[in-house]
Amino acid sequence: MFLRSEHTYLRALEPTDLDFLYTLENDTSTWHVGNTLTPYSKFVLEQYLENATLDIYTVKQLRLVICNQAQEPIGAIDLFDFDPLHSRAGIGIVVSAQYRGKGHASEALNLLLDYCQHTLQLHQVYCSITASNHSSIKLFKNAGFEEVGMRRDWLHRSDGTWDNVVEMQRVFPV
Repeated sequence: MFLRSEHTYLRALEPTDLDFLYTLENDTSTWHVGNTLTPYSKFVLEQYLENATLDIYTVKQLRLVICNQAQEPIGAIDLFDFDPLHSRAGIGIVVSAQYRGKGHASEALNLLLDYCQHTLQLHQVYCSITASNHSSIKLFKNAGFEEVGMRRDWLHRSDGTWDNVVEMQRVFPV
């Protein structure tokens, strides 16, 4: 398989991922890092899955499912804000809580970076991470990303507090 490492592989979305996506997208503990406070219905997610096969050059995004050796979906990794003119894209990743800390995120990120560099021939990728998410900052630093800035009070939490966001970037060698 093309996007495979020792313990993890990435694959395209399948119609059978509906229940997994429903659980993942409606996990309220991650809503504050996205741009939604609204649950997703299965109907909306079914429509999303129908269009998930469209080319990245058309929809400017790509979501891949992260699977473990048992072929279970355990997370998702996204390319978004894909800009072929400037050869860059944003990256987001989420792994279900019970599978965190087992190396799957690191393997998935490295697989996606290889795809970005060698298949899509991107010049750079970037991500935005809440400053308090030390494990994600470490994940991206270990994958060659550098901190390039901080957005202060960028994300508003439901408890009325604000999170700073660390901006990170990786430029691929020419």
